[in-house]
Amino acid sequence: MLNRIRANKKLQMVIALLLGIPFGVFFQRGGLADFDVITGQLLLVDFTVVKIMFTAIVVGMLLVYGSRALGWVRLHPKPGSIGSSLVGGLIFGVAFALLGLCPGTAAGAIGQGSLDALVGGVPGMLLGAWLYATWYPKLQKPVLSKIDFGTQTLPEKWGVKPWVVVIPAAVLIVGLLAALELFGL
Repeated sequence: MLNRIRANKKLQMVIALLLGIPFGVFFQRGGLADFDVITGQLLLVDFTVVKIMFTAIVVGMLLVYGSRALGWVRLHPKPGSIGSSLVGGLIFGVAFALLGLCPGTAAGAIGQGSLDALVGGVPGMLLGAWLYATWYPKLQKPVLSKIDFGTQTLPEKWGVKPWVVVIPAAVLIVGLLAALELFGL
């Protein structure tokens, strides 16, 4: 069945649309496209973003590894490195600090009519992509490939079954979410 879905591009688009619409609704209703919510998170006074992101991590982690255990999906992790993570984080952080939105929240804000996201976000994303593409060849060997950690997942690296990592991580995150609620954050 999954091979038929992978081979059918139109069906993939329908599935993406059917999953994307509720995602967009939850995204917008959760306030992730709201400048005040985003800046409140940056100022550590509004933890809405953390709550939504951690909830998405737990749900996604359980669904991905559950689907993998059932043989429905195969994971294809991309290689990574400390150098590429630092450069990506720096570009993301500077842009986030300047605009108060990340690419995903900027797209959501544009969708709900925020002019600042359209005027600042779209040119900023295009500039960031252009800068990265321009500098990539110069940064690849000396910076981006530093401390390469390959494609191994933590369970593979530690030589344990995925659930040995997934379940404690999910419990830890749910505990953190409960603590945020308990303390009214």
